[in-house]
Amino acid sequence: MFTQISRIYGHINAAMTSKRGATAIEYGLIAAGIAVAIMAVVGTIGTDLNTMFGTVNTNLLAHGG
Repeated sequence: MFTQISRIYGHINAAMTSKRGATAIEYGLIAAGIAVAIMAVVGTIGTDLNTMFGTVNTNLLAHGG
C-alpha cells in the first residue's frame, strides 16, 4: 500500500515540477487570445461589409439597377 502511495506521489511531484505543462498552458492562453481578437476583427469587418453592400444595393435599386 505504501509503495502505491509513494508511486502516485512521485507522479504528482513530477507533473508539478514539469515545465512542459506550464508551457502548454501558456501556448493555449495565447491561442485563445488570438482567437478572440480574430473573432472581434472579423465581426467588425463583417458588419462594415454588410453595411457597404446594403448601401450599394439600395443605390442600385434607387437608380434603376
